[in-house]
Amino acid sequence: MTLARQTGAIAMRLLEDYMADGLSVDNALAGLAVCVDKTTSAAQLADVALDMRTSHVPRRSWLEGIATMLRDKADAFDAVRRVAACVSHDPANGETTAMTVERLAGGFDRAAAISPAASVQLSSLGDEDRLSATTGEIALWLERQGMLGTHKRILDIGCGIGRLEHALGAMAGRIVGIDISPRMIAIARRRCAGVANVEFRLTSGLDLGDFADQSFDGVLALDSFPYLVLAGVAERHFGEIARVLRPGGMAAILNYSYRASPDIDSRDINRLAHAFGMDVLVDGEMPFGSWDGTVFLIRVGSGT
Repeated sequence: MTLARQTGAIAMRLLEDYMADGLSVDNALAGLAVCVDKTTSAAQLADVALDMRTSHVPRRSWLEGIATMLRDKADAFDAVRRVAACVSHDPANGETTAMTVERLAGGFDRAAAISPAASVQLSSLGDEDRLSATTGEIALWLERQGMLGTHKRILDIGCGIGRLEHALGAMAGRIVGIDISPRMIAIARRRCAGVANVEFRLTSGLDLGDFADQSFDGVLALDSFPYLVLAGVAERHFGEIARVLRPGGMAAILNYSYRASPDIDSRDINRLAHAFGMDVLVDGEMPFGSWDGTVFLIRVGSGT
């Protein structure tokens, strides 16, 4: 089998999996950008999608949507590929935790230089409007959970380019966003320059040592825990979250890992919540239409 045919077969299997999982066109395109060899062009992937129409008639319009986006947004798709390639999830032999964090920070810097929007959400395809739509969904979900309020102080772990801070500024008393990427922090500060109750800090990525006990009413972690898991500091951060939250405070973890195993993530979340005196309120739901993130909501007991 030629390399082109092998790549086409891989793309076909991926699209079949994405259809079975009910992914949106945007999320499926993000998956293709990550998983298909970059030597295969967007036009070639569009042809694969169109060739699949006859054997997947019920999903014909979905496949045509994939093909249309690949042809009309080829440059955006290629940019997403470059963004995804900036951040390696494979640690080198002998890499320490500090080295992993430093490597990830450099990758996020490079990704944000290519496309700020795609660097925090590949499925946005670098489009700020698509990113805003997902951010709006997340903001409404957080509000429904009772996490927001003008009297509440919120910590955002892995704030990236400040999209949540910009969206939630009027819905919280104060938001502190932290990240390991200097470039992302700089973008976040520009994005939220007119939001008075938002603060950004560069962090070590190792712990929450900059913050006092019981100093926050809520903690957000949007797509940051997968990298804490990768660096081996997820459990430490769980304990730190329990420490910095006030009694009754809640933490929203949106994606715990990229291990593609919701059951394993759920077991880890429940184990760690129990270990640190927290209750799991939402266990692995996928409530968003524009993003395929898996959410967990945990709460510190009133007696902690």
